[in-house]
Amino acid sequence: MLFLKRFYSNSQRIAQVAKSSKPGDSLSIQGWIRNVRKLKSHTFLDINDGSTSTKFQVVVPKTPENQHLAPGSVISAEGQIQVAPNGSYELHASHVETLADGHLQEGYPFAPKQKLPPEYVREHLHLRSRVDYIAAQMRIRHKAQKAIHDYMDELDFVQINTPLLTTNDCEGAGEVFRVQPDSEALLKTMAKPNVPAEQSYFDEKVFLSVSGQLHLEAMTYGLGNTYTFSPAFRAENSKSPLHLAEFYMFEAELSHLKEVDKLAAFIEQMLKSITTRLLESSSDDLNFCQRNANASSDLAWLNVPWKIASYDEALQILQDNADSLKTPISIQDGFSKDQELFLVSHFAAPVFVVDWPAQQKPFYMKVSRSNPNRVHALDLLMPAVGELCGGSLRESDPSVLSSHPQLPKNLSWYVDLRKYGGVPTGGFGMGFERYLQLVTGVKNIRDVIPFPRYPHSCKM
Repeated sequence: MLFLKRFYSNSQRIAQVAKSSKPGDSLSIQGWIRNVRKLKSHTFLDINDGSTSTKFQVVVPKTPENQHLAPGSVISAEGQIQVAPNGSYELHASHVETLADGHLQEGYPFAPKQKLPPEYVREHLHLRSRVDYIAAQMRIRHKAQKAIHDYMDELDFVQINTPLLTTNDCEGAGEVFRVQPDSEALLKTMAKPNVPAEQSYFDEKVFLSVSGQLHLEAMTYGLGNTYTFSPAFRAENSKSPLHLAEFYMFEAELSHLKEVDKLAAFIEQMLKSITTRLLESSSDDLNFCQRNANASSDLAWLNVPWKIASYDEALQILQDNADSLKTPISIQDGFSKDQELFLVSHFAAPVFVVDWPAQQKPFYMKVSRSNPNRVHALDLLMPAVGELCGGSLRESDPSVLSSHPQLPKNLSWYVDLRKYGGVPTGGFGMGFERYLQLVTGVKNIRDVIPFPRYPHSCKM
């Protein structure tokens, strides 16, 4: 691995300088100049190479050759590591080479040292990785994905690449994007009798996936525990700071699972573990993002047991406190974010709401044998973001499933899974971007994904 790093670059990444260097060491770095301060005999450069949110200072002699150094330019600097008066490391450069000019005076939208509103930064998606808090978010995003994959691999889950093109609407809400070739000429050449022209490529309607759950279940019936980390697409007309048209879902399916409380215990342990790993790998970036968002760095939920409450219990709490809520209670539509956050505050901890009305949940959730009006489902409610995970036991009786009035016509294969050696399973899905909002404190979900897609906006 060390050889590969040296093969690809002779320069040291700034994030590694304090970990692998000591005063007097010679090294080379590359990066963008963020700020220039010129004193009597030296010029001080703040350099960033995308590896850390911490500023790194390069000290260069004030010579005619170095007068052209300006913010935005990319440089390579060689010299020796020294300790700055504030105790941090800095590079005293003996040689500086300009690799690319910044051209900041020619329309560059992000002025140095200026704090810009997120709405403005989103108008320049192709350049916003240069903005410090966006870069920090992307590093956290990478480390959070790695923490999830490492955790699931250690538990012997098999990762499944579930398809993005599908013929089913898993949630049954109709919030799907249709997929078809853009070429009418192609569609005409593939046309078949009794097949609408727009469907002639696949011979049926095809959508972008809203969830990989059903495909995970198919794999779980032969492999045991599985998970997926895949894009999902919802055609909601929502400008909420918690919703996107394209986002990433972490979904897991557990075999031989018969109790919803055990599913809740798995989710709690998983979230506490991956967040602890993220704190270990990315504490500087997490603190930076929280400060930038004016958010609390208190992740107290890591150190307390989470609660479990039935839907009926949660509903009663809300009804008893209706005067304290901003939104009216609806028995048909579930809980609003305002109500979800009230429940979290009431229990002073994250809370799993379990045993939901069957009418509010999809066809695949296991019906309670003692109360057919309830299904063994759970929603995990967390501080700041409200619902983070949704899950359930899956209906394992093929006769019950096949008679469900909401079972889509094209899912006979889903019933077959139970018919041919079926086992009880359960699982959950977590919106990855919403998790990132939870741990970083970022208010708008559009700022935790590289290229946000939402109604009226699909740039690049």
